[in-house]
Amino acid sequence: MQEERALRALIDDAKHGRQTRRDVIRQMVGLGLTAPMASMLLMHEGVAQSLKPAPYKPTKRGGGGTLKALWWQGTTLLQPHFANGTKDQEGSRIFYEPLAVWDGEGNLVPVLAAEIPTKENGGLLEGGKVVRWRLKKGVTWHDGKPFTADDCVFTWEYARDPATAAVTLGVYKDVTVVKVDEHTILVTFPKPTPFWATAFVAAEGMVIPKHVFGPYIGAKSREAPGNLKPVGTGPYKFVDFKPGDMVRGEINKNYHEANKPFFDAIEMKGGGDAVSAARAVLQTGEYDYAWNLQVEDEVLKRLEAGGKGKAHIVPSGDIEFIQLNITDPVAEVDGERSSTKTKHFAFSDPAVREAMTYLADRKSIQEFIYGRTGVATSNFLNNPPRFRSPNTKFEFNVDKANALLEAAGWKKGSDGIREKGGKKLKLVFQTSVNALRQKEQAVIKQGCQKAGVDLELKSVTASVFFSSDVANPDTYGKFYADMQMYTTTQTQPDPERFMDQYLTREISSKVNKWAGRNICRYSNPEYDKTYQAAESELDVAKRTAMFIKLNDLPVNDKVIIPLISRPRVRGANLKLVTSLTGWDLDFSLLQNWYREA
Repeated sequence: MQEERALRALIDDAKHGRQTRRDVIRQMVGLGLTAPMASMLLMHEGVAQSLKPAPYKPTKRGGGGTLKALWWQGTTLLQPHFANGTKDQEGSRIFYEPLAVWDGEGNLVPVLAAEIPTKENGGLLEGGKVVRWRLKKGVTWHDGKPFTADDCVFTWEYARDPATAAVTLGVYKDVTVVKVDEHTILVTFPKPTPFWATAFVAAEGMVIPKHVFGPYIGAKSREAPGNLKPVGTGPYKFVDFKPGDMVRGEINKNYHEANKPFFDAIEMKGGGDAVSAARAVLQTGEYDYAWNLQVEDEVLKRLEAGGKGKAHIVPSGDIEFIQLNITDPVAEVDGERSSTKTKHFAFSDPAVREAMTYLADRKSIQEFIYGRTGVATSNFLNNPPRFRSPNTKFEFNVDKANALLEAAGWKKGSDGIREKGGKKLKLVFQTSVNALRQKEQAVIKQGCQKAGVDLELKSVTASVFFSSDVANPDTYGKFYADMQMYTTTQTQPDPERFMDQYLTREISSKVNKWAGRNICRYSNPEYDKTYQAAESELDVAKRTAMFIKLNDLPVNDKVIIPLISRPRVRGANLKLVTSLTGWDLDFSLLQNWYREA
């Protein structure tokens, strides 16, 4: 108890600037933490090292050779408005750009915009209901045509047309975009909007050229040659693409920022797994950069000892969590399983769901698997810190789980497995194939065994698990299992888009081709009402309180079990200078990357 109070006092000192971050870490080590654990704890509490990009040193464009990046989930398409996953957004981002992106400290940085809209510069009108974007002049597409306001208006028309079937439809369908002049647009929302930085911003905001995609709007959208041969404004021009394998680009000699980019070419290689990707950068130096190193911390440390690269741990709002299926994953209704018209034989019982929360040993998962790359948590929404709920807690307690199950009528049989009404607590627990996740599964299974719950562990190849293929029964969107685990990413420092994952209207189903973001099939009128209010609440304190409540509802209803608040872990050559952020794509500021001599 004394140690906990001492740690809390040190964290408060760091938060309020009474001691330096370095001094606080030194004292936390004295209390028994390792330095990486202390650093990660401070990061989780919002006391992170500055993530402002390093000053750009190159004094000329090009000359840096080839940047070799490794994405162990390979890019499958290069059309940002069809990109249903991070890997495809990243591949597209090499060539296409939005008006603005998020930096590591949650600030908007202009890219194709001349400036970030503010009240002071006349960019924000009517409480965020109307946003005036002024566009950068002198920007050209890779084919030499000028970038203008017409391209922004077209991108809006393209994405909002239901026949286009863009994954960004939800971002653009309720806004109106009009051209003021060649380099100015107005984006109008249907109501005052506190978080207006959605359309034309970050991963979902990439602008596409009207002269390339104009003939393919709507029903012809999938026929466009540009879907596989992009023509953008980005730092690199398209050279070659082999879906799932390799994306190649060459320097854009007419890029709109002086002395950028540094590299003459870029290769984005797909395939393999997280461990082999980490080895290729940290140990052998075969590649300059590796994405998403979801690898045990001890393995990362061993590979870093190779001396070729290091792991970059970037604060984010990403969360590794378990979903409990409250519908029946076996019974088929109207051509789909896990239908909202059905109920799960066990997880429709609140007592069983609560018992499961006591059987997840989060501290062991953090200590023995994640180390400096994750913090145990009871919250779904963890960052920025002001949105983190103080109203939840976690506890690993097999005795409490047993008591709950016993009281609810789930009795142990001769085989040690609990049953009720002739149904045994035998559950299928699925996740993607990843050595780290399989170890997490084993920890959860061990806890469940002690309470008479038998888990069948299922591992699905990541490219299949995260696929949008409607014919595939093993996608996480279909959720044809009793439980599943994965990480969901928070792509903005505002949680509005992140927390839409529990809205009734977002329930994943056959009707929306299992593309709905509410994969739990959770439906709570109070959640829907609170979310709707938060969408237009301009008072910062009130809106923050609403999102804390939105976190608490599914957590306390026990339909999800948050496990680990995850920073983003990337690997980079020791001489590679990046501009990484936990709130946007890895390649969001690719034009700033360079290699030191």
